[in-house]
This record gives sequence, C-alpha cells and structure tokens, in this order.
Amino acid sequence: MVAELERRFPPAWAEEWDRVGLVLGEPSAPVRRVLCVVDVVPETVAEALAADVDMIVSHHPLLLRGVSSVAPTTFKGRIIHDLIRAGVALYAAHTNADVAAPGVSDALAARFGLTGLRPLARPAPGSPAHGDDRGFGRIGELPQPMTLAELTRHAAAVLPVTSWGVRAAGDPRRMVRTLAVSGGSGDGFLGAATAAGVDAFLTADLRHHPAGEHLAADGPALLDAAHWATERPWLDDLAALLRAAPGVETLVSDLDTDPWTVHAAAPVVDDKEPRP
Repeated sequence: MVAELERRFPPAWAEEWDRVGLVLGEPSAPVRRVLCVVDVVPETVAEALAADVDMIVSHHPLLLRGVSSVAPTTFKGRIIHDLIRAGVALYAAHTNADVAAPGVSDALAARFGLTGLRPLARPAPGSPAHGDDRGFGRIGELPQPMTLAELTRHAAAVLPVTSWGVRAAGDPRRMVRTLAVSGGSGDGFLGAATAAGVDAFLTADLRHHPAGEHLAADGPALLDAAHWATERPWLDDLAALLRAAPGVETLVSDLDTDPWTVHAAAPVVDDKEPRP
C-alpha cells in the first residue's frame, strides 16, 4: 500500500517544510481496509477503530511540527498510542497530493464541472514536482457563466456542508466564467489568480488584509470556503485509487473536522427603515 501511495504521490513532490509519508506502522504489514480522512483527530481515529481498519490515509500530517513528547497525556501522543495499540498504520499525503495531477484541486474543480483545467501555480523548474500538468490549484471554465452571488450559492450547494459555509468578496453582480480553485489555504496564490486573469478564485482561510488589498488592486472576486470542505472531495478519488489494489476495501470519513461549528448571519437591514 505504501508503495502504491508513493508511486502516485511521490514524497519528493512535497514542499520542503512538509512532513509526508508513513507516520507509524510496519511497511510490510498486510492492509485489508483503509479509512481516508482529511484530519487525524480523536473523532476520525475513533471512526477508524470502530471500522476495524488496518490503515488511515490522511491529507493533513499529524506531526507537521516537532514535538518533544508523545506521552498519552498529550493530544497527539494519545492518538499515536491508540493507533499503535490497535495496530493501525498512518500515512499522510499532503502537498505532494496537492501538486499531483490529478490531485486535491482536481477533485475540487470537478465539483464545479470545470473544463479545460490547467494549474494555477506550477512548481519551479528543476523541482522534483515540475512537469506535465502538475501544480497547485486549478483553473477552468464553468459550464455556464454565473454572477458571483449565484456562484456563491452554487458553491455552498456542491461543497460538503459546514457551519462556515461559503462567503464571497467582490461585486455580487460580477459575471464569472473562469474560476480558479485551490484546496486548503490559498491566499498565497492570490497573485497567481490575478496574473491568470480569472474572474474568481475559490479557496479557504483567506485573511482580511491580503483579501482587501487583492480586491483594491482589481484582482478576481474571491470565494472563501471551509478548509475541510475544499479538501474532502479528494478523499473519494483517493479511495478509488486505493480500492484498485486487490483485496483492499476503502472507506471515506465524512466527519466534519472543520473547527468552526456555529455560524450566525448578520440580520438583513431594510434600507427603507432608519438605521440605528
């Protein structure tokens, strides 16, 4: 299983700061059942143990940053102890899956029916990931033009449901024909979206000042969705890939691991009534 994952998502394609690959488990151990998750958290670990899986394949690394202890009294230590005790392996495919073609953003683009896909940001020449159609994010054409307001409602309907939902920045009446998407945190690609000349860019974790400066410079309209919701679509593709191995059953976690759990829209102000 590890060999197949690394053939499809070579660890060398990951960003230098990333931590991908086998986190725990015996590489030679047989794998009969796999759970695909975005986040390795106590809830998805409990789901894996209840389903009696042999392996979890996650998008986000559990040990992205160094730790000084994996004692069971710590958050990550408790997860590691539970997995080892149950004999469940853990593997992470993160930015190496983002840059792959097809990869995380291809699955996101498919939710919108985008055609004519091309990378939003290609790896630098000479990097291990450079070549073919690989790159971060995707740009494509919508099946039919929509206003930004319509596209925002459409995004909320086609993406996995979260309390966060989808918010947009820009003129609600702006027509959108070309859309750039990037699964996960994407405000580092605001400049690439502007340079590509797209009408709108959908990603997650957009920040106040970069978004405001981007719009002030006449950049594309922005759609900001929940981080988990932009990466959950890829799990279906990942599960299909792993299912191709003889005797392997794959499960996909639909547990919403987005940390934001409550959303309250501001009350609509009737312009005919005096404002306080």
